[in-house]
Amino acid sequence: MLLSGGLDSMVTAGLAREAGYGVNALTIDYNQRHRREIDAARTIAAEIGALRHVVLPLDLRQFGGSALTDDIEVPKSGVGPDIPVTYVPARNLVFLSLTLAWAEALGTRDLFIGVNALDYSGYPDCRPEFIAGFTDLANIATKAGAQGERFEVHAPLQHLGKADIVREAVRLGLDPAMSWSCYDPQPDGRACGLCDSCRLRRAGFAEAGLEEGTEYAAG
Repeated sequence: MLLSGGLDSMVTAGLAREAGYGVNALTIDYNQRHRREIDAARTIAAEIGALRHVVLPLDLRQFGGSALTDDIEVPKSGVGPDIPVTYVPARNLVFLSLTLAWAEALGTRDLFIGVNALDYSGYPDCRPEFIAGFTDLANIATKAGAQGERFEVHAPLQHLGKADIVREAVRLGLDPAMSWSCYDPQPDGRACGLCDSCRLRRAGFAEAGLEEGTEYAAG
């Protein structure tokens, strides 16, 4: 599974484990601004008993084009209707392709990703159409697919709101404080509290009526 270290990927890992899968976790260190999530991914992988956890370096700062990989200010004004500058060009397409490559090498045909199409920032690579399209691609772009084996991309949070995802974390016995969501960690280690990801996370906990362990710098 693709394990970013965020709340959604943590819950997805917990659901995969609950369903009886042995989890091989892949975290991409793409030199992102929110590198604190890589430490979170390591903690989560250990907590869920991952069979193996690979942290793969891929320096997307060489490309730029996003507030997460370039010297562009992370927006703090609120979640808007347009695709924000925190979109990383083709990120989930690139990351799922790497997940697919490792899955084929491992001999597994089940891929898990924690994308969500409700409480998100409008990223096109979080939509059901993307998951369906990538699944079709996986089955024509691989040796296993050409030999009649079928890859399945599982996105169990696809149609859940953030509050429902928070409730799932609690139900699974996963401490939300293990995860990291902030796009712009502060020098003192706190989450900014104002980026899209912080706002969505905080709103989810508020709607669920639950407390979380994240310390925010503002808001």
